[in-house]
Amino acid sequence: MSKNRPFALSIAGLDPSGGAGILADSKTFEQHQVQGLAISTANTIQTDSKFYEIEWTSIDFVLRSIKKLFKNYPIKSVKIGIVPSVIYLNEVVSLIKKLSPNALIVWDTVLKSSTEFEFLPLENHSDLQKTVSKIDLITPNYEEIMQLYPHFFAEKLWVKNELPTAILLKGGHNLAALGTDYLFLKSNLTELNPTKNNFRPKHGSGCVLSSAIAANLALGYDLKTACLEAKVYIEKYLNSTSTLIGYHYV
Repeated sequence: MSKNRPFALSIAGLDPSGGAGILADSKTFEQHQVQGLAISTANTIQTDSKFYEIEWTSIDFVLRSIKKLFKNYPIKSVKIGIVPSVIYLNEVVSLIKKLSPNALIVWDTVLKSSTEFEFLPLENHSDLQKTVSKIDLITPNYEEIMQLYPHFFAEKLWVKNELPTAILLKGGHNLAALGTDYLFLKSNLTELNPTKNNFRPKHGSGCVLSSAIAANLALGYDLKTACLEAKVYIEKYLNSTSTLIGYHYV
């Protein structure tokens, strides 16, 4: 067991290309000098540009894995990626909070792949909000936030303090302010501006960003600082290569 590095856990899919999922998360954890652990929610067949197949891991297997890891390691933070249902997500989150109430949870709200494969159908918004309220941060993009909260902008939910958790709204799909992220901490809004304007798209960039945040939380940073530091990391990752798979380095 590592005595010098904090432990962070990724609960996400296995992407054989290494650009997303638990492989990308593990690379990110290592670069942050965090001891990374991983549980696969699904095996996939995909490349950096095309999605083919998925086989979900049974919830019982995932829950047993969570119990064993939390019993053996002092896990500080957890990043959650793709899950097949809100019920599945709730069981994962509820067990983590039961085993370790102080463990911080980041959910990368991947509702569908960049090639339009749907991972998580949103059928019961009431149940979803109850689950999200147990999570410390979610990281949707502009398309996902409208699926999660259809009236997010029209009713300015953050001003009304009606958000169940902290939200980092990623700016990669916002053509009006490309690359500008917004961190909503209850009614407090922080704008995270990009340092450049010409970033190269990457497969799995959302996975890398969310796992970088989880790594920073494991290192003891507060939520705002963890997001700011993760933005620096993801910008380096985006510009590391001209291809859809980037290089990891701090």
